[in-house]
Amino acid sequence: MNRTLRQIAVPLTAMLIFVILWEALVWVNGWPNFVMASPSDLPPAYARYWELFLIGSWQTLWRTMLGLLLAVIFGLALGMIMGFSRLAREGLYPLLVGFNAVPKATVVPIIALLFVGAHDFNTVLMAFMISFFPIAVSVSIGLSTLEPEYRDILRSLGASNTTIFWKIALPKTLPEFFGALKVSVTLAFIGTNLMEIVSPHGRGLGALFDSGRTNADYPLMFAVLIVLAILGIALFYVVVILEKIFAGWAERTPG
Repeated sequence: MNRTLRQIAVPLTAMLIFVILWEALVWVNGWPNFVMASPSDLPPAYARYWELFLIGSWQTLWRTMLGLLLAVIFGLALGMIMGFSRLAREGLYPLLVGFNAVPKATVVPIIALLFVGAHDFNTVLMAFMISFFPIAVSVSIGLSTLEPEYRDILRSLGASNTTIFWKIALPKTLPEFFGALKVSVTLAFIGTNLMEIVSPHGRGLGALFDSGRTNADYPLMFAVLIVLAILGIALFYVVVILEKIFAGWAERTPG
């Protein structure tokens, strides 16, 4: 019970300290809210635009989650191919690294031109494209480092490759998979908002942020950023819970 309370209290305390320091920074420097909005400037923005925040949050969240789900499916499949095939691993790694090195903000206009008017599809696609890489690489590394002795023993007992995957390879890869999924969660939100801001279509929190920028409503812009952070944190902890359920055995003893 004490550990559970600590896991709740420590993050909340850290966030509270961050808010206090943020407020103090703005106050000490005497910045007006059109330079740097403070936490005390945000409640009026939430009160005024609460309905837009609800609608925008849902639009951003479901697109992000769908893109992340596709990234998980594709990343797992690609990671399995690279993990079990050295030839595939050597051939695909340079392509993946090169693709991941391209700034995704430069890809947004290309996608918008290729699929004109398909706003939801474009946004989900960008969330997928930016978040599958860590999953594919982590699964590939986990499978490629599987001890060959395990495979030899199971094969000598008549186990098929499918049995070896489900009984040995998959459980061994779960810690790496969930570690990568935590990274992909934040990347998926970045992809979603890149498309919503760079290629605006009036939907999602990115569009609300762009509206604040256009109208010089800086408290609204900072309020959008905080909501994005909250959504990212919430989805991150969903992954943490799933990790405890499916890969809790790999958790180290806490200090």
